[in-house]
Amino acid sequence: MSGRVLWVTGAGSGMGRASALAAGRAGRRVALSGRREDALVETAQLVADAGGEALVVPLEVTDAAAVGQARRDIAERWGGVDDLVLAAGLNNPRRTWADQSVDVFAEVVATNLTGVVTVVDAALTDLRAAGGQVVVVSSYSGWRFSPGAGVAYSASKTALTAVCQTLNAQEAGHGVRACHLCPGDVDTDFLRLRPNVPDAEARAVMLSPDDVARAVQFVLDSPAHVRIDELVISPVSQT
Repeated sequence: MSGRVLWVTGAGSGMGRASALAAGRAGRRVALSGRREDALVETAQLVADAGGEALVVPLEVTDAAAVGQARRDIAERWGGVDDLVLAAGLNNPRRTWADQSVDVFAEVVATNLTGVVTVVDAALTDLRAAGGQVVVVSSYSGWRFSPGAGVAYSASKTALTAVCQTLNAQEAGHGVRACHLCPGDVDTDFLRLRPNVPDAEARAVMLSPDDVARAVQFVLDSPAHVRIDELVISPVSQT
């Protein structure tokens, strides 16, 4: 798989950054997307320090025009996109029917669901040509109902199951494969968006971003005849 072009969203931190770094170490060329260009530049430096090659293409995944331009920028640099890791995500502390805002609901769904579809759609021609893989970094709450995840987050992550299943059903003839990756609690900055932010003791027994990155790399390294439809990983401490 060395030399294949991997496009990672949410690459500025957490699971996206760890996945990009693992892919760079494995010899892939990595295109890095996310909202914060400064964070992407940091990720690119980490990839370079590990002996990999990175391209920074900042964007908002809900901006279809920016996503399309990013795909063209990647193609101009490296010829196209071979695989995707989609790790951009959003949640909000206001998670119940009693306190949620419909505007915030729409924002969360736009990032977590529509953003995934937008990037896949932009890269699909390339993925067909490459027999590419799509690893959607979803959530434990996308696999099993989690009351604390919130109305918007739960709805958006659950819907990603259908996104991956339709890709696998409709694009298998082109060799395209999609994995719905569902991590449990992970110690990342994303935890600050919880109504009650976990303390250091709670974080210490969660998954690390590197744990998730190993799972992502396992999927990406699978031979062409193998498809991992769904993968759920969780810390032993999670009940």
